[in-house]
Amino acid sequence: MTRFLTVAAAAVLATGAFAQSEITVETLDPAPEATEEDSTTQFLNQPQVAQPDAASGTAALLRGLDKVNGQITDVEVPLGTSAAVFGLEVLVDDCRYPVDNPTGDAYALLNVKDTRTGDTAFEGWMIASSPALNALDHNRYDVWVLRCNNS
Repeated sequence: MTRFLTVAAAAVLATGAFAQSEITVETLDPAPEATEEDSTTQFLNQPQVAQPDAASGTAALLRGLDKVNGQITDVEVPLGTSAAVFGLEVLVDDCRYPVDNPTGDAYALLNVKDTRTGDTAFEGWMIASSPALNALDHNRYDVWVLRCNNS
């Protein structure tokens, strides 16, 4: 069997099946250097995307999860105040929602601190429809925005 494979390999090599083809290399002209004016003009010529009007709520409805025991709690936090959600202290600075859809796509400006260590666990905007887009990264607890309230 080994002899057959050796003869077959020699026959393939003799036919030129593994011969290399000729490679052609082209030299390209360098790209023209862009100026600051070009980039500004390009930015200004972009189509404008309509942004929906947003209104501010008076409170944010948040959901908290204790990952260790699976306990869930919902907490309504008025703007400018903080509330304890399990082992976290959550401060809500702002909560906004689309004017034409008050129950959907809310986003809140949160500051979340771990009460045990005092470290800031999260600071920024969290979006209700995409909580993983800018999420709290904590080993035990999770908090996300459900909606804004106007009560």
